[in-house]
Amino acid sequence: MLHEKLHLHAVQGTARQLEVSLARDEAELRTAQRLRYEVFVKELGATGPLVDHAARLERDALDPYCDHLLLKERDTGRVVGVYRLMRADQAAAAGGFYSDREYDLGPLLASGRKLLELGRSCLHPDVRGGAGLQVLWLGLAGYVARHQIDLLFGVGSFQGTDARALAQPLSLLHHRHLAPRRLRVKAREDAFQNMNLLAEEAIDRKAAMLQVPGLIRSYLRLGGYVGQGAFVDHAFNTTDVCLMLDTARLNPRQARLYGAPA
Repeated sequence: MLHEKLHLHAVQGTARQLEVSLARDEAELRTAQRLRYEVFVKELGATGPLVDHAARLERDALDPYCDHLLLKERDTGRVVGVYRLMRADQAAAAGGFYSDREYDLGPLLASGRKLLELGRSCLHPDVRGGAGLQVLWLGLAGYVARHQIDLLFGVGSFQGTDARALAQPLSLLHHRHLAPRRLRVKAREDAFQNMNLLAEEAIDRKAAMLQVPGLIRSYLRLGGYVGQGAFVDHAFNTTDVCLMLDTARLNPRQARLYGAPA
């Protein structure tokens, strides 16, 4: 893991002050894995070969190669949010990006852009719907600027594996937020789920957006787009879409957030 210092971003809320930094050692990594266990395993029913139920840790083989962004309560030090970050050089050392298991990343790898994969994002229930995600993205902005990242990507998840229940949001993403062909990754055939389930005129956009998780909405608000097809992940009990965000597409206000010239 990278032992660099990251500028702390803090937001004062009504009940708590939050800050973000990179995990500095194995002990801090375990705090991230413990929160991931509470959210992904206990709350959402995920599983995996390296999940440690006795220690209540959600782990995988890529964790040692990644940087881990931690959202903490400043007063208590409690970790209430995490984001796993993997640059291309880290992926090369690990044998590939996590998303490569679900999507053919050929278009991204051939783009010549500096890539950063985002994953394992979760928040403690205490900070959902508030400033938590905002502070995590502010911390991410500093990381993106420091490493001069061009393109962010990663899988975003809908809970559940029943495509019929997700027909509205998946169809909305397909019709209105599909990536340009030069960057359009495609879900692996072994678990490919067509997202073109409803004609565009049959979509209730308001109802569809209410089903879209907050993390995915954040990508869309910043100008992000999705790959072709969803990936049904039975181990995590999710239906995943590949999200991409080209930092060159950010508007001036968003560009300043990411440290880029407006």
